[in-house]
Amino acid sequence: MFNNSSKILFFFILIMSTMITISANSWLGAWMGLEINLLSFIPLMNDNNLMSNEASLKYFLTQALASSILLFSTILFMYKNNFMFNNTENNSINMMILSSLLMKSGTAPFHFWFPNVMEGMNWMNALILMTWQKIGPLMLISYLTIKSMLFWCIILSIIVGSLGGLNQTSLRKLMTFSSINHLGWMLMSMYSNESLWITYFLFYSFMSFNMIFLFNMFKLYHINQLFSLFFFNKTLKFSLFLNLLSLGGLPPFMGFIPKWLTIQYLTFNNQLFMLTVMIIMTLITLFFYLRLCYTAFMLNYYENNWNFKIYWNNFSMNIYLFLSFISTFGLFIISFIYYLI
Repeated sequence: MFNNSSKILFFFILIMSTMITISANSWLGAWMGLEINLLSFIPLMNDNNLMSNEASLKYFLTQALASSILLFSTILFMYKNNFMFNNTENNSINMMILSSLLMKSGTAPFHFWFPNVMEGMNWMNALILMTWQKIGPLMLISYLTIKSMLFWCIILSIIVGSLGGLNQTSLRKLMTFSSINHLGWMLMSMYSNESLWITYFLFYSFMSFNMIFLFNMFKLYHINQLFSLFFFNKTLKFSLFLNLLSLGGLPPFMGFIPKWLTIQYLTFNNQLFMLTVMIIMTLITLFFYLRLCYTAFMLNYYENNWNFKIYWNNFSMNIYLFLSFISTFGLFIISFIYYLI
């Protein structure tokens, strides 16, 4: 329906709408930025097939519901603080605003739309939904200080993200529940330190881009496709699953760095119960990542050696291997740079 030039225009509007949201000094301005963001992302989701149309409709209805709740809360909010980003004594209004923002970001228990919408997208749109589309809602959540409600949403997000990925065969749903789990960690880092979640988000975005870059290159959408991919070369196999373990936060990979910082802040703030729940649930996430990796490493298959050179000379493949090197040895690289400074 839309040509490439139109999609570039919508993508530019998408970026600018997020900038409007994070730079707004009133709830009404933030709502306007979120609405422009929604209307610019819908055309990008449309790939002229039934699944993408269904996903775009589900996304629109859910985001429109969240936007209507946010607008209604904003109208109530003006009687207290004149639309400004100030804390109001009326906790119910803050809870309504927070609920709408959690629904927009796909945080549990408001995640009901997230897996189904992701399943109908291509990988590039899925990457935008998992990373860029969360910047505005998370920035607005950081302005609110309802720690009691946020505390339970964090626990539910980590539990749902860990247990929900156990029986999945779709890579898009696997990345969805991984995103929900990481959302819980991001909110917990926001709970502990106001700026730590930005660091976590940057690391998560890099690791998600690294995984989706390969999935999109080979058009992988299910786990059984990963095993047929290994007919090409061993380097691809090891780099893929090391990146997967890095996304799960296994030390000594780069994905452990934001979790390490969050654990450190939680320890300093004596949040030991929360820390225990988060670590146990993350171990469950690592369990099905390791189970997938163990199956791939132990699986016997025949290799065609002549295919190795074809993919090794590919420019995109070289970029992916470079990003994989950073993701695998990022902890050592950052530690070395910190030592030099």
